[in-house]
Amino acid sequence: MTLNDFLNHWSITENPFRGEEARDDSVFARMSAAIPTTSSASLSSSQPHASFHSDFEKILGDLDRPSTSIVFGEKGSGKTAIRLQISSRVNAHNINRPTSKVLLAAYDDLNAYLGRVHERANGKTPLESFQTLRLVDHIDAILCTIVPKLVDSVLAAISTDPIDLGGDTRKTNKRLDAAAKRDLLILQALYDRTDQPEVRTLWLRRRLGLFPPMRTLAADAIVVLGPLVVSAAFIWGRFFAPDTMRTDWMFPAWLGLVAAYVLFAAKHAGWDRVALLRDAARVRKQIRVSNRTARSYAQSLRRVGGSIAPATTLPTSDTDEIRYAMLARLRRVLACFGYTGMIIVVDRVDEPTLVSGDPDRMRAIVWPMLNNKFLQQDGVGVKLLLPVELRHALFKESSAFFQDARLDKQNFVDRLTWTGPMLYDLCDARLRACRPESAPPISLLDLFAEDVTRQDVVDALDQMHQPRDAFKFLYRCLSEHTSGVTRDQNSWKIPRLVLDHIRKQEAERVQQLHRGIRPA
Repeated sequence: MTLNDFLNHWSITENPFRGEEARDDSVFARMSAAIPTTSSASLSSSQPHASFHSDFEKILGDLDRPSTSIVFGEKGSGKTAIRLQISSRVNAHNINRPTSKVLLAAYDDLNAYLGRVHERANGKTPLESFQTLRLVDHIDAILCTIVPKLVDSVLAAISTDPIDLGGDTRKTNKRLDAAAKRDLLILQALYDRTDQPEVRTLWLRRRLGLFPPMRTLAADAIVVLGPLVVSAAFIWGRFFAPDTMRTDWMFPAWLGLVAAYVLFAAKHAGWDRVALLRDAARVRKQIRVSNRTARSYAQSLRRVGGSIAPATTLPTSDTDEIRYAMLARLRRVLACFGYTGMIIVVDRVDEPTLVSGDPDRMRAIVWPMLNNKFLQQDGVGVKLLLPVELRHALFKESSAFFQDARLDKQNFVDRLTWTGPMLYDLCDARLRACRPESAPPISLLDLFAEDVTRQDVVDALDQMHQPRDAFKFLYRCLSEHTSGVTRDQNSWKIPRLVLDHIRKQEAERVQQLHRGIRPA
């Protein structure tokens, strides 16, 4: 008998236990698409409420008042699934509440940012470089994640993940007041992507209807037209001025005019450009997560203008106050498009190439973000979905560290655990999600022989500990049974012998995995 024969007999359109990674799991995607906007307490029995972890509502919080959550979980415990469920819930919330939307920023692809920090820090090892990471580096990286998408949406550029600004882009841009337009222009000049950012500064300024500062226009006009004026003054005084006006002071006056022009041109085209390039170099030194050049920053800032972006407001030092001001600018811009809150999801910190699951490197990356001021910003919720290895490192920290992080205020989930009954409900929900609505209802227990009780299945799943291992266990049960019988036998239920045999093998595998002597 093939596995497809078994599934077809039970009217199962797709193997519910094949997926092991939430990002690539079609069953999970289908279940997440049905997530309602209300709390789990009001879900009907037909909705896939069992697909949620029992701590999900605590982790999510109230979307009208985004809050921070810190979660530790082992590999396969469902951290990525929680991130995707948060995304689905936020999308549903934004559809129902277009005037009080929440922006979801996924800060989970750290490869590029960490690579740039390692390159700029010049550490002998990645750990040595990561130990120089600061909170401001993370804020810069978050802004570098959000701002390019926002600019793409305002410019109506092609983007794989645009930000919903609501309706026609040209009309929505009119919602921005003068202050918000200046804020958006500054953010673009500093945190846009490396693909022609200085050109995009010009495009954005035109789209927003912001004209260059009159001071800059006047100075440019003087530099360009100055030689013509000086030459015309000389020619007029030499050949056309009346004899009565040709006095001894005319030529010195003309020389004074020439000297004034030369000094002004030298200051405008020389000293001012050098000062701007110096400020741009300081910005580049501080924004270590971007690989833009100092010249690129200088060109963008020149097109913004010193009156809009004075040097005192630029991130030219490692102070976090300027970064918080940049986050405030971003929130003011987003508020014009109906966004009243923002959620930042931090996930997959163990996956970047330079990290490779090393606990010390993960600790160096995450610890700067465990700052109470950063985690408790009004209208901003930070969801830290962290590997369980960091939990062990956290409990070794000093009381001073805990006082600074104030984990008691962060919706702290000590460990993302799953019991046997929770895994049974989860697997049962996935089974129902893979059957047509017209098919008669069945439960997970119906797939097993009559001498197998619900408690037997629950106890077996309890030994798996995590959803990923529970799916592997049930997948092996199905495969082992179908490979041992023929189609003619019409044996459509998994016997106890197979259940006990696979449970023993999978429990041993899970134990070896936790001890680090087995790869998967």
